[in-house]
Amino acid sequence: MRAAVLAGLVLLPSIAWGQPAPQTPPGAGGTAQGDLSVTIYSNDLALVQDVRRLDLPSGRTRQAFADVSAAIRPETVGLAAPDATVIEQNFDYDLLSPSSLMQKAVGETITLVRTNPGTGAETRERAKVLAVNGGVVLQVGDKIEVLRDDGLPVRAIFDKVPDSLRARPTLSVSLDSKRAGARPVTLSYLSGGLGWSADYVALFDEKAGTIDVQGWVTLRNTSGTSFYNAKTLLVAGEVGSGDDNANPNLYRPRPAVPPLRRAGTETAAREQLGDFYLYPLPERTTIADKQTKQVSFLDVKGAPATSGYVYHAQWNDSAEQPESASSVLKFSNAEKGGLGDALPAGTVRVYMRDARGQPQFIGENRIDHTPQGSDLVIRTGDAFDVKVQPAVIERTRLSSDRWRTAMRYTVTNAKDRPVTVELVQDGVPWWWNDTRITAESLKSERRDASTSVWQVPVPANGTTTVTATFETRF
Repeated sequence: MRAAVLAGLVLLPSIAWGQPAPQTPPGAGGTAQGDLSVTIYSNDLALVQDVRRLDLPSGRTRQAFADVSAAIRPETVGLAAPDATVIEQNFDYDLLSPSSLMQKAVGETITLVRTNPGTGAETRERAKVLAVNGGVVLQVGDKIEVLRDDGLPVRAIFDKVPDSLRARPTLSVSLDSKRAGARPVTLSYLSGGLGWSADYVALFDEKAGTIDVQGWVTLRNTSGTSFYNAKTLLVAGEVGSGDDNANPNLYRPRPAVPPLRRAGTETAAREQLGDFYLYPLPERTTIADKQTKQVSFLDVKGAPATSGYVYHAQWNDSAEQPESASSVLKFSNAEKGGLGDALPAGTVRVYMRDARGQPQFIGENRIDHTPQGSDLVIRTGDAFDVKVQPAVIERTRLSSDRWRTAMRYTVTNAKDRPVTVELVQDGVPWWWNDTRITAESLKSERRDASTSVWQVPVPANGTTTVTATFETRF
């Protein structure tokens, strides 16, 4: 007996069923969605509010809401219908596909249509689907046939679509209506698969000491559903979720050069909701499934900025060879002398023009949600010409609970201009109760109990040596 076409679980050149396909629901883009509002948070979460006008009969009725998100959180669904109450709701996410259709047909009888490749003549025969486990097993008459992919044309015709299969993600709701008539019904729910982030393009002019910054909102939709002509609102800030305390002991290391040097205290001229800033898109937009969309939200020209170098030395440790200082870009988002806006979390990509005037990429780094008025230091990479080599010159035990450590930091500069390197001595161990600098060749700033900072000037094509003596006590 001839074999049929099968690939993967089920591969059929064409599928038909013995009942007419349902009519495409009305709405923009052939969708059943109504007036959509989508609020998107930055941690892969969105609130969808869908207002549809339904003609409800009096008494109990079952309504199907097609085109809801495939990543819907069913426990968050809310439905508001005037003069009607919700009795029961079900989310049907078993979607119609060749494989699901064949799997649901186990135990049912279908029609196989075979085409003679030489004559084009078709023959039909009824077959009972026995199993779909890595392949399709059929009973045709008194024989058992296994479908496989051998290139022979075959079609499977199904008598009907099982009630449990849906062409699109669908929420089914049982309502008890006090009256008959058309009315607006508001469906709201939380969904995963929708998120956004900010991306920043910064063009740095070193000679002028300025940056041009353009901020882009990047929307991502992996929810399995498109949202048509939606009013879209973006929320900057991390909303809490039930997973926040899933692993409270998880260690999250801080970056070597934290981008937020000083937190601002200015209120941005944007709408706020609680502790979050809101970024509404100016026009309705369609957020297609499996799509990334970008919308501009910030465009600043000529904001003050400077470049610099930062080196973090580990506590009382020597480096075997000179190490590169980090190249950094310093700027503010203050109203005066800065970008003048709160900055949602995202990636800052920095460019500079080469000698031919072409913008070239020089590095990127990520910032957290940053209030207006903050000072930022963005690490763009490792310096080629600026190196630092820390060395322990002497370590002396003064008593059972006191140590003295003499350090030397050699800072070199191969550039044809002088530079200033921010030398940071990090990480005084927690078991030292008292650490003091008793001598130093350059005045330091004590940033906190465990961090000392020197601003080290280094001449063009030159070297600067910084020495410091630390005393530590248990």
